[in-house]
Amino acid sequence: MGKFTIKQSDAGFSFNLKAGNGEIIAAGSEVYASKDACENGIESVRKNAPIAAVEDQTVEGFAEEKHPKFELYKDKAGEFRFRLKATNGQTIAKSEGYTAKASCKNGIESVRKNAPDARVEELEG
Repeated sequence: MGKFTIKQSDAGFSFNLKAGNGEIIAAGSEVYASKDACENGIESVRKNAPIAAVEDQTVEGFAEEKHPKFELYKDKAGEFRFRLKATNGQTIAKSEGYTAKASCKNGIESVRKNAPDARVEELEG
């Protein structure tokens, strides 16, 4: 089972979503000023991930999906990434880079599967 980890730094609070094997499958999109705001970000990921469509921006003439959605795209370094956007269009989670598109798609499916029931754990420092 996956878990969200909350970490506090001098800048504020941030979260990661980890799969059952401990790998980070998504990171929060921002640093939050308060723990409550960070927890709200986690709730938004839980709510939106299972119902979000996938918009594959690596395909020419891709169909634009409604929010919530996962945007699958290629970064400047040529790696595949995704970002999860909430109903209001705000980015709420993002991935690390993947060398293969199939791996990126697997990451999206892992977020969909793990986010709804993932427990929350607070990390020290």
